[in-house]
Amino acid sequence: MSLTKRSLAELIGTFWLVLGGCGSAVLAAGIPELGLGYLGVSFAFGLTVVTMAYAIGHISGCHLNPAVSIGLVAGGRFKTAELPHYIAAQVIGAILAVLLIKMIASGAEGFTGSLASNGFAEHSPNGYSMMAGLITEVVMTAMFLFVIMGATDKRAPAGLAPIAIGFMLVLIHLISIPVTNTSVNPARSTGPALIEGGIALQQLWLFWVAPIIGAVIGAVVYKIVAKDD
Repeated sequence: MSLTKRSLAELIGTFWLVLGGCGSAVLAAGIPELGLGYLGVSFAFGLTVVTMAYAIGHISGCHLNPAVSIGLVAGGRFKTAELPHYIAAQVIGAILAVLLIKMIASGAEGFTGSLASNGFAEHSPNGYSMMAGLITEVVMTAMFLFVIMGATDKRAPAGLAPIAIGFMLVLIHLISIPVTNTSVNPARSTGPALIEGGIALQQLWLFWVAPIIGAVIGAVVYKIVAKDD
């Protein structure tokens, strides 16, 4: 499969991830009758990964996340030379999804312009500090990559990786939405931040730095733990 086609698959997959996850947070989570809240948004993110993993996993690997792509390079599962193409596609997909979310959300009275951006301190859902946000994002992404590496290991049960990875993302959101609104994905953070601007854009750096550090840690630790003696 050509790199162009694989990159296009990543763009479409990341578009769906952000549309499904951030879209549920912006369009549905605030409606009491639906009862979504943190739990619903968490499952929305997880379901986007499960559905896309089965749809494009055999095409691009279904990274949908620059931190995942970088972590897989650190884990020896992806080529460094292909990183720029994947990351660009992922970020573009995220931006397109947020533009669509904003277009839809703007059709309702009372839309405030919030697009489910990530943040810390005064921009954290529950007022968590920058250090709390940094630690959370590093640890969550490290564990995410550990599970991704393990679930996609050739020794793992065949065909079940999408379910394990999707449920891991649900769990990550259940833990960290109150802290940072959950990133673990620089592309997912970049889309809302670029469109919202202001404090979301000012704090975007953390949601690139922390997930990338965490992804490398998780992938390297898995390699050490899983290495045959």
